[in-house]
Amino acid sequence: QVLLVEAGGGLVQAGGSLRLSCTASGHTFSTYAMGWFRQAPGKERDFVAVISWSGEITYYADSVKGRFTISRGIAKNTVYLQMNSLKPEDTAVYFCAAGSSARTVQSGGITSWGQGTQVTVSS
Repeated sequence: QVLLVEAGGGLVQAGGSLRLSCTASGHTFSTYAMGWFRQAPGKERDFVAVISWSGEITYYADSVKGRFTISRGIAKNTVYLQMNSLKPEDTAVYFCAAGSSARTVQSGGITSWGQGTQVTVSS
């Protein structure tokens, strides 16, 4: 199983930017896709973005397209989520996730979760 550790959450004003990172360790000799989900208070955990092992395939939720960018480090075990033009409705706990493929992660087929990092966007 892959161990995922997130970093980079915080408080930002609407229109601002944040960059989240997630580093994988442990059972990392197999290929895996990495992505992000978020959960606002009282709501379900929703898909945000995912990137394939190669970095060539990315999927985004409609609500973040054009504002968020997911990328993968050269070492493959780190994924980043650059969040621009943040809105108050982006406020949530953001969870890093890993799965066998980008499509599988997008569909909720998750093999490992991070502990989550809080993102708060003030209006």
